[in-house]
Amino acid sequence: MLEKVLDMSFVGEWISGRVFNYVHGNNLVYNTCWEDPRLDKTALELTADDTLLVITSAGCNALSYALTDLRRVYAVDMNPRQNALLDLKMAGIRNLDYWTFFRMFGIGRLDGIKAIYRAKLRDQLNDWSRRYWDKRITRYFAGKRRSFYFCGTSGAFAKAFNVYIDRVAKFRPAALELFEAKTLEEQREIWHGKIREKLWSRLVKYMMNRDATLSMVGVPRAQRMQIDKQYPGGIIRFIQDGLDAVFAELPISDNYFWRVYTTGSYTPTCCPEYLEEKNFAALKAGLVDKISAHTDTVEGFLRKHEDITISRFVLLDHQDWLSDRYYDALVSEWDMILQRSAPNTRILWRSGGLRTDYIDTVPVEVNGEKKQLRDVLTYHDEQARELHKKCRVHTYGSFYIADIKK
Repeated sequence: MLEKVLDMSFVGEWISGRVFNYVHGNNLVYNTCWEDPRLDKTALELTADDTLLVITSAGCNALSYALTDLRRVYAVDMNPRQNALLDLKMAGIRNLDYWTFFRMFGIGRLDGIKAIYRAKLRDQLNDWSRRYWDKRITRYFAGKRRSFYFCGTSGAFAKAFNVYIDRVAKFRPAALELFEAKTLEEQREIWHGKIREKLWSRLVKYMMNRDATLSMVGVPRAQRMQIDKQYPGGIIRFIQDGLDAVFAELPISDNYFWRVYTTGSYTPTCCPEYLEEKNFAALKAGLVDKISAHTDTVEGFLRKHEDITISRFVLLDHQDWLSDRYYDALVSEWDMILQRSAPNTRILWRSGGLRTDYIDTVPVEVNGEKKQLRDVLTYHDEQARELHKKCRVHTYGSFYIADIKK
């Protein structure tokens, strides 16, 4: 019996891994970033001398970091579709007026996109991005009722969520009312009185407990297992508590993360920084030129660029992905980070779990001496905990700020 259970566990793990790899290897996964740059910019303490490496994702936060007028932003992602999205945004900033750009990336729809793309954007893209958007620009941005933010795999999840709100749970009026709430007390009344119970049906709990569903929003099995092991109540309770914090404990007025996936669009006063008119102007005036996109792993990028040093790293949660089957890649990545890091380097990362013990024990070599990674990192635990409480996303279990001792 035990052997049968173990066999089934292996099959389930193999299937979920194949699903996750297919989703991430063949699709645009993230159409917007789900890491709060307000926290990151506070933690990073960026200066004009800093060079920063960030996982590209949807490129929103790379643009946000560039607004600090630091020296350079290297956006690195294994998925070329994510870099193609950043490439399109940068071409739009350089060649479109603000309101045209906002309709495209703020509203998620742009009338006449095909002609605008051909005339103003296409020739500004690199070859890979051009081929990608030649096939998809109309489908992603031309729909009269469909938003770009309902495209891609995370977008498909958001679209399904909106169908559920409208046709099954039927709390759309309450959802819109929630985003217009003026006080936390009003938010709590709407959330607990009109939405929460309707949201957490048996169907939703079932779907959110499936690896295939979680793969659509970028959660691999290794990360899900961390949450199940470390968080009381597992993945469902983790998501429930996160939503309770977002909608009942933190001001909702500027929470553009949940607004866009609940409505399909931003507003000029509730949007990522690059979509604010004054910031768009600053990026167009030259700050966007501080960003370059690279399709590679973190290790691969650092290995190929021996001439650069990085003083700030934003690693998102991708180390969770490596912690299980790809531990050797995790070790190699940290080896290259240490080799390419500048003096006083600071690193940020997130985790789906409550702890990242697997990072502390990574073996490293410093000046010919073998150590564990915890011996060469100085953590800022209190600051990380305080910032994490203020996160407008609340889909991560923990947040880390660490300096490299050199």
